[in-house]
Amino acid sequence: MKRGIPMAWHGLNRMVTAWLVLLIVTFASGSINAEPVSADTNSGPTLLVMGDSLSAAYGIERNEGWVNLLAERLEGDAHVINASISGETTSGGLQRFPNILGQQQPDIVLIELGGNDGLRGLPPNQMQANLATMIEQSQQAGAQVLLLGIDIPPNYGQAYRDAFTGVFYSLAEEYDVPLVPFLLEGIALNEALMQSDDIHPTADAQPIILDNVWPELAPLIEPLIERQLEATQQAAVQ
Repeated sequence: MKRGIPMAWHGLNRMVTAWLVLLIVTFASGSINAEPVSADTNSGPTLLVMGDSLSAAYGIERNEGWVNLLAERLEGDAHVINASISGETTSGGLQRFPNILGQQQPDIVLIELGGNDGLRGLPPNQMQANLATMIEQSQQAGAQVLLLGIDIPPNYGQAYRDAFTGVFYSLAEEYDVPLVPFLLEGIALNEALMQSDDIHPTADAQPIILDNVWPELAPLIEPLIERQLEATQQAAVQ
């Protein structure tokens, strides 16, 4: 997979204190349990989203979040489970992951974690190890993985930013998984699409987030839906 550091934050000069709001968002803002966001269907693949506040619809109505919009786009052809928690780190996600993976048995896992690790200045190699374990556990369980990347502000220094964003590219190449390099591409520098904390996207930004994810997700989910449809049709004929 080609590597290129996202440039969406280039020249951005926001205060670090504003970004640290992400670290103040408590775990109480989201349930620790995986939450189904699509109507029950008799069959169809299961998608599991493991993320932080960017996927937990922080500051907006839950049904306005991009994960809910994803469920609507799939129109009942798949189950969508949102296990995202505001303030989550890769370490916290890894601790919860085995139980959720075993309970939900997803066909596809979307991992959107790492932003809070970066904002805390945690070692990128620690973040990489946590994400690598989650990818390995997913693949061992027979699930495909889509990695959703994020960037951090320039205030953290270019060396740390390069190491941080490099984690996502390195994992995508090592484990041969698709990558969305920057989840907030086309959003982060548009004040009209960001909440007043300059961190979290508005409701209007959520369809753009979904459009950023969809080109990498579609090749994973569409064959599964088609396969299920064929199986259903064959069963009906018999």
